[in-house]
Amino acid sequence: MSVQLVDHPLVHDALVSLRDKLTPPDAFRRMATRISVLLAAEALRTVPTAPVTVETPIGPAGGRHVAADVVVVPVLRAGLGMLDAVLDLVPSARVGYIGLQRDERTAIAFQYYSKLPERLDSSFVLMIDPMLATGGSASAALTLLRRAGATRVRIVCIVAAPEGIACVERDHPDVIIYTPVIDQHLNAQKYIVPGLGDFGDRLYGTT
Repeated sequence: MSVQLVDHPLVHDALVSLRDKLTPPDAFRRMATRISVLLAAEALRTVPTAPVTVETPIGPAGGRHVAADVVVVPVLRAGLGMLDAVLDLVPSARVGYIGLQRDERTAIAFQYYSKLPERLDSSFVLMIDPMLATGGSASAALTLLRRAGATRVRIVCIVAAPEGIACVERDHPDVIIYTPVIDQHLNAQKYIVPGLGDFGDRLYGTT
């Protein structure tokens, strides 16, 4: 399946606050962090691990630690609102950035920035972008990651539209999308309905 719906109660509790138009930017940022932690934890469920033994104050204990090189790639600018949450989970993760700007008239995304780590072919990559609307930006970002060598990529988004999912499924059928909800459709301005508005504007108080 290309979509994994995350049905954790705390995810949906945070999502309600993010949707509420009365939620102020400071509370919006807190809820964005909370939901991002939970979604990223689910997306990292299959990250490779290796056995390890540590010494507790009482004696040796076996366990597992993350054995993969994790790379987190936010799609600018809204994806930055999810980045710190993922880094709290995986402090050793490397970070790349992809800047895509959507033309408000045509809804077509164009790249204005890209800075990716090396050796992505052996990395477990999480691409974070809160809104999967038309899917054009996500597909373009995934193409850049592919060209840089990435083979294991997961998308984490907070709200997805059917049109965006269909676009990613068509262009990158092996990529799994982690999201708590698939909304109804896109409106004439290519915003997700009911969605939660412009994530970046609400996050940074630029509405």
